[in-house]
This record gives sequence, structure tokens and C-alpha cells, in this order.
Amino acid sequence: MNAPLSRRDFVFRSSLASAAALAVPTVLAAQASAPAAAPTDGAAPAEGPDTRLRVAICGAGGRGMAAVDGLASENIVAICDVDEARCAEAVAAHPQARFFRDYRKMFESMAGEIDAVTVSTPDHTHFQIAMAAIQHGKHVFVEKPLTHSIWEARELTLAARKAGVATQMGNQGHANEGTRLMREWIQAGAIGKVHTVYHWTNRPIWPQGMRAPDHSKFIPVQPKTLDWDGWLGVAPDRPYDPAYVPFNWRGWWDFGTGALGDMGCHVMDAVYWALDLGAPEWVEAAGTEYNDQSPPKASVVTYQYGARGDMPPVKVVWYDGGLKPAYPKGVPVDTVLPESGSLLVGDGGVMMSDTYNSSVRLVPEEKMRAFAPNRPPRSIPRVEGGDHFAEWVRACKGGDKAGSNFDYAGPFTEAVLLGVVALRARHRIYWDAANARVTNDESANQYVRRPYRPGWGV
Repeated sequence: MNAPLSRRDFVFRSSLASAAALAVPTVLAAQASAPAAAPTDGAAPAEGPDTRLRVAICGAGGRGMAAVDGLASENIVAICDVDEARCAEAVAAHPQARFFRDYRKMFESMAGEIDAVTVSTPDHTHFQIAMAAIQHGKHVFVEKPLTHSIWEARELTLAARKAGVATQMGNQGHANEGTRLMREWIQAGAIGKVHTVYHWTNRPIWPQGMRAPDHSKFIPVQPKTLDWDGWLGVAPDRPYDPAYVPFNWRGWWDFGTGALGDMGCHVMDAVYWALDLGAPEWVEAAGTEYNDQSPPKASVVTYQYGARGDMPPVKVVWYDGGLKPAYPKGVPVDTVLPESGSLLVGDGGVMMSDTYNSSVRLVPEEKMRAFAPNRPPRSIPRVEGGDHFAEWVRACKGGDKAGSNFDYAGPFTEAVLLGVVALRARHRIYWDAANARVTNDESANQYVRRPYRPGWGV
């Protein structure tokens, strides 16, 4: 395996493409068609809407079943998972697919028989698998957050663009009708100039704020079906413990990105797109009961964005752990807020949406009733059925780029994960987007790019 790049090399490479890597694509750019590069390793390209893709599923248990089900119309040729028990349902449903525990062996063995790859593994292994797929010339779908670190998001974006492969991040709400309505309504001035946004989520629904498990009195037995070394991947070595797998890994910094990383790429998505937010100028965060190993039980993260064109600066505030914002002026206190959602406050009104933007409305309700007859006409192409897997498949077969392709999802993930950096730094951080660096605290840059366990780098 190649050694990770030095920080000097990273800054140099990132600065070469900073403007393109961080720019939020316009509606037309997001819909523009780009021909896919010819696959390598002898793979024959999928051509035409009636040709089935040969898909490899990496991470087929839990959330991975969404990819298995969402791509059932294609030809699933490989299933890769470090736990045979967790992926048993997927393997049984696709007996023709070859099974692997190690994605590296999968590519070594059958790269020429794969057109596209999905990655639904824990956050800390997204980058390595997705980058391997891109290096083999494969189209790739990666669950959110796109990566575990900002550096990884930048590198993956650049690599996918260079390879010309079709990409998609699994923030499925980006394909929804409501996401497009929000952008159209904001552009039409439905609530005037937006200056403040509040986001919140009911996560975490797993433990956070913990210390490392104590094995002095109890040594857990590792399941025989689990390849623990493969599950750890790039993360620092440690003994197996059920505190980490199969679900609670999100509550550990070495594997997950906490409630913010889990839900930020869902809840923040439509606002980020509608307001063309790009990279924040600074971020600060506060949380309860957290440490250097685990995210807080609850947190508040504030992002400050500058002016964009004729749009004014905007403050974006994130709440998790059961916290929600105060009701903005003009919103009745009996207004029912969804478990997860957003409030956009403009100089002419307030807009509210839920987690995946299946419901976007002006509040209070009388404002919505007055606005409804005069809603602007549709100006943004819709995704048929709101199906983000089908949207990606069409892109793989030569259609328009998927809406959450990495040119959009990469910079968006960077912005979300800056909140993680601020949480770990524990004070306000100022961000140099061009060079992907915190400028006021050198020690905070250790959270921008992490070291990898020997033998597991890209």
C-alpha cells in the first residue's frame, strides 16, 4: 500500500483545484451530462437504458440492504462484507453473486466483471473502498457522509472528476420534490433574503460521550462470522467489543462522525443547495459529556457563511441530542416542529422542512395558504420517482449526472464535517477553504486529515 500523502503534498494538490472542488454547482451544472470514462481492467461499459449494470455491493448488512433492494433491477455480481452473518440476507437473495470479505481481494479477483460499486460500510472505511473503485474505473455510490474526514472528501471528489465515473452520495432527500421546491421558492423570494437557518435532529439514537470499554474484568468473545481486522480497516488497532459493532460505531470518533455526521448530510442538504452556501468562514461548537474518543450527547454547532452574489451572509445553527431552536419571530409557539428538520428565516418570512424535505412549507399556515396560489412554476428538472438509486443508474448508463454527484456531495460533506472539527477543537475555528486548513489553531488540523493504520492506506 502507498503511504499517505504528507500534509505539504495535500495542501499543494488541494490548492490546485480549490475553486472547482468547493464550488456548489448551479442547477444547470448539476444536471449537465458528462460521458463516463471507459472502464479499466477489461470491463465492458454498460450502454443504453436496457443494459443491466454489473454491481458490487460493499457492506450488505443494515443500511447496505437499501442498496441491495434499490438495485434489484441490475445484475448484482459481488457482495463484500466483513461479517457473514450481517449480510446473509443479501447473499441468500443473490446466490449468483460472488462473496468476499475483503474488498481488495474482490477487485483483484473480478475487477473486469464489475461496472459499478456501492459502499454502505461504516464511515471510516468509505474513502478506501470508494477510492479503490474509482482507481479501477468503476462508477460508485457511497452512503452519507461521503467520507470520514475533510481531506478524504476533497481527494475523492478530485479522483472521481478525473476518472469521469458516475457518482452519487446516499443523501436520498436530494432527489425529492421538496428539495427542488425549496430552491425554487427561495429563488422566487418567497421569504425574502435568508439570513438565519436552524437545523435539528433526534440523533443520536446510540450511546455517545463514552470512554473506551474496560476489558479488565470482561473480555468479550468475537463472533466467528466477523473479520475484526477487516472491520477496523484504517482505524487504530484495538480489541473487539460489542460497544463498537454492529451499530454503535457512530458514537466513536475513530469510526463515525456522531449525530452531526450521520444526519447533517440529510437535514442540511436542501438548504445548502438552495442558498449556494459553499464553504463556511468559521465554525464553533459546544457539546455535553464528550471526550477525545466519543462525540457529545448533545451539541450546538454554528456555521457562518459569507455573502454569495446577491444573497447576504447567513448563520446556520445545528442542534442534536434532543435540542431544538427557539421559535423565530412570527412563528407561533404552538407550531409543531418535526423530529428532525429545518427553519429558514428570511427578512420576509419563515420556511420549514422535515428531514428529507418531503414536506416544505411557509409558516405560519396562513402564510402558506396565501402563497400557494402564486407559487412559482417548476424550473428545476425532477428525478423520476424521487429514486436516488435509479438516478445514479441512469448516470452510469450515460444519462445526466446524479444530483448528489461528488462535485456537489464532496464540498457539502466538507462543510458538514467542519462542524466535527469544531467539536473536537472545542472553540471557534476559521477556515481557509482553498488550502483546506484551519488558520487559527494548527492543532485542529489533525482532525482535517487522520493517520491510517499501517497496511490500510490507499
